[in-house]
Amino acid sequence: MNSSFTLRRFFCFNATTASAFASPKKKSLVFLGSPLVSTTVLDALFNASTAPDSVFEVAAIVTQPPSRRGRGKKLMPSPVAEYALDRGFPSDLIFTPERAGEGMFLSSLRALQPELCITAAYGNILPSKFLKIPPSGTVNIHPSLLPLYRGAAPVQRALQDGAKETGVSLAFTVRALDAGPVIACERMEVDDQIKAPDLLALLFSEGSELLIRELPYIFDGSARIKAQPQDDSKATLAPKVIPEESWLSFNEEALVLHNKVRAFAGWPGTRAKIVVVDNENGHHNIQELKIITTRVCSYSNVQGQELDDITFIKDALVIPCHGGTLLEVLEVQLPGKKVQRATAFWNGLRGQKLKKK
Repeated sequence: MNSSFTLRRFFCFNATTASAFASPKKKSLVFLGSPLVSTTVLDALFNASTAPDSVFEVAAIVTQPPSRRGRGKKLMPSPVAEYALDRGFPSDLIFTPERAGEGMFLSSLRALQPELCITAAYGNILPSKFLKIPPSGTVNIHPSLLPLYRGAAPVQRALQDGAKETGVSLAFTVRALDAGPVIACERMEVDDQIKAPDLLALLFSEGSELLIRELPYIFDGSARIKAQPQDDSKATLAPKVIPEESWLSFNEEALVLHNKVRAFAGWPGTRAKIVVVDNENGHHNIQELKIITTRVCSYSNVQGQELDDITFIKDALVIPCHGGTLLEVLEVQLPGKKVQRATAFWNGLRGQKLKKK
């Protein structure tokens, strides 16, 4: 897609076209989302809106502006915008404001006269002027059991904490962060090997089904009556993950590191520095590794292993951690290389030793 064409398509706020597109027989719904995982929700809304008995239609989509991605750093629409265009959604009904409080954008939104707005990982703060527009309110799909893990990274922080249970909540949006009344939620047990991208996808899939089930009650107003206020005293926060958090320290227990690897999988990932020792000349070389997949050792020590030695047993690099615990590393990635199994990495050492840095 040509970048100038992308900009032209995505900054066209045509209220006339928007009004013409909206059906007078159906309630107008506006969807807000940006990353790939949000397309699960949009797909569910598209499919539900085409059902014979549907009372709503997706009148517009709001997403983040195009950004430069990939190796060529080409200007690309957000995954949600790209998906909508592939489904044949009108390009002039895809709005990409830098901020949701922009005057031109709010004017276009008012012209649509949306009954309801749905957000799913939109990534932008919604001001009061926005929230006052849809009569049925704005409803958010949040991948946690609110009031737990309010914020930008609920799935990552839940996995980092080693949570055994999580879920997805459907809640009305208010000005305070993820603090609105909860309409409904779905609980889910957390497998101790699942990584953040997979858990996020599962939760948004569950959230999509939950939303479609609850939409009739949101439209008729009964959802507003049954929605439960959150207990702020039980709230926990899930702040945005930053790249500096990606480094692993083997001075922590193996379970803590394993949970961090799962939590930060995808982005920013987890990294560690190890020492490669040449047995012939004793030369030490510091190697940076991206740690992709791990598990916690079922045994607490390895016979003959020194505290700084990294050994290889069966299919894993075995690394001593705090408290006599051991971390098994199953997959790694060298800078500029593809992900490889620990077996292949170990064989590539050709007899050199590994030590913790």
